[in-house]
Amino acid sequence: MTDPLKQKLSESLVIFDGAMGTEIYRRNFFVNASYEELSLSKPDVIADIHRRYLDAGAEVLTTNSYNANSRRLARFGLADRTAQINAAAVRIARETAAGRALIAGSVGPVGEPDSTADRRSRPEILSEQIAALSSADFIMFESLRTTADTAAALAAMLNFPELPYVLSFALDSHAAAASGQDELENFLALVAAHPGTPPTALGLNCGAGPEEALVNLERLIRRTELPVIVQPNAGAPRTVDGRMLYMTSAEYFSTYAKRYAQLGAAAIGGCCGINPDHIAELARSVKPIVRAETRVIELGGGSGSPLPDPPPLAKRSRLGAKLAAGEFVVTVEITPPRGFDLTKTLAGARQCAAAGIDAVNLPDGPRASSRISTLVTAMAIERECGIETLAHCCCRDRSLIGLQAELLGYAGAGLHNLLFITGDPPKLGDYPFSSGVFDIDSIGLVKLQNGMNRGVDLGGQPLNAPTSAVIGVGVDPNAIDLDREFERARRKIEAGADFIVTQPVFDPEKLLGFIHRLREFRVPVIAGIWPLVSLKNAEFMRTEVPGVTVPDSVMRRMAASPDRDVQRETGLAIARENLAALRDEIAGAALSAPFGNVTTALRVLEPLEK
Repeated sequence: MTDPLKQKLSESLVIFDGAMGTEIYRRNFFVNASYEELSLSKPDVIADIHRRYLDAGAEVLTTNSYNANSRRLARFGLADRTAQINAAAVRIARETAAGRALIAGSVGPVGEPDSTADRRSRPEILSEQIAALSSADFIMFESLRTTADTAAALAAMLNFPELPYVLSFALDSHAAAASGQDELENFLALVAAHPGTPPTALGLNCGAGPEEALVNLERLIRRTELPVIVQPNAGAPRTVDGRMLYMTSAEYFSTYAKRYAQLGAAAIGGCCGINPDHIAELARSVKPIVRAETRVIELGGGSGSPLPDPPPLAKRSRLGAKLAAGEFVVTVEITPPRGFDLTKTLAGARQCAAAGIDAVNLPDGPRASSRISTLVTAMAIERECGIETLAHCCCRDRSLIGLQAELLGYAGAGLHNLLFITGDPPKLGDYPFSSGVFDIDSIGLVKLQNGMNRGVDLGGQPLNAPTSAVIGVGVDPNAIDLDREFERARRKIEAGADFIVTQPVFDPEKLLGFIHRLREFRVPVIAGIWPLVSLKNAEFMRTEVPGVTVPDSVMRRMAASPDRDVQRETGLAIARENLAALRDEIAGAALSAPFGNVTTALRVLEPLEK
């Protein structure tokens, strides 16, 4: 038997569906009924739930069979209909999917016997259910909480050596911490000792919500070579008018889902309380980013001959010349306005020029906001203010063809300093209904620009002249998975990056550790420095800005006084301390101007000037 799940997991992030029981309950079915029996008596209800998940973007539909083993069905007098119920569950899911999604045959724990229950062994009971589900694409053992249940699942699968399967654990990290026993290690030991076919993947489902799932994913993903599927529930339910409701929003769920993907999860879905709205947001905002990271651009000359070297870094721009010479550079970030009036932006750029700043750093739609283009802003600044710009180019909003046109536009306008970023998903901004394109990520975009610097376009066709872009990239020294972030930084450098700019840094030691890992590449690192202007600003940076970590020590210093002026001076002092701690290890500083206040950014430099 082929393993379609294995193939799908190898291609890209896979979107699973969400809860079945929660959706049935929302349709006013009492909890004292067998939800699995509804596959026989109410097939249209089950099909509608599957259809809603499919329309939301789910690529795997899970059968309504979680409690459809004979021992659990016996409590409703349905043990003799075990095969019929499971077969119906697969048939409904398969017919609804119509080839658009894989079918996972859901198998829950057998449960403890009572006076009326089937007293056969757990593997025997599971084997009966699995046989009835065997027309599914794979078997999904869900909510494995004990080694007994895990061992029973593995023993049952010895009877089905060609049927793919997944073991999904429901871990309680708080209980593990309290008891000092790591149940995960016991689960993995059972999997390693299993004499039969290994599972296609391991999973995490249910639990205490998205945050705990992140903690458990960090534990699991480093201990297995198998793909990992994450399906948290929506946290603890609350009773509202007699109903158990889950309060986790789709946005909250997708924020954590992005972190799962960044840690390396192969598939993401949901468990109790996660509904089609959550899955739709997951498919819309997380899947495209991961897809972009898997795209590869291959560039070459039309004749098959090696491409020429790009122009020397020192010849491309004044910023490039200083980087090539090892001189310390300073940029100031000014966000382009939401409208088209550039008066304030130009005034800030002139202030930077007068202060001797090397370049004005121009974000491209930060936090998925809609602003005047960086190309137009950069042209105006360089034409009227006598200072170079460092324009960001974001992968979110343009197709590959549009991105190439943008890069040619910069070259044609004589703008040479560019910073390539993948970009924030649209849900973070004011236009969550907008679609992110994400044809490619920043690594691919660097490779595209590097090819253009060598005289060829996206298709490998020769340009009339090579571009002369100074290629910058971003890194996040605060990333959850620093190994993955380092690997992405390495790939950016190999693709052609000339320098690196970090996310704002509030913990110098963490950045220094990351810089030391990058030393072998000999690429200049420019540190992001953000002068906090208030406690509220610090709280916003800590909770709302992806890739930024504000340590507790900084929060305590910012909260030491209720006076806003004191808080602003404290924020400046912290920024100056961070810059001083990093000064000898970095190639420059990328200063942020909070709320467009260039004076605040420039004040960070005062100790250096003295």
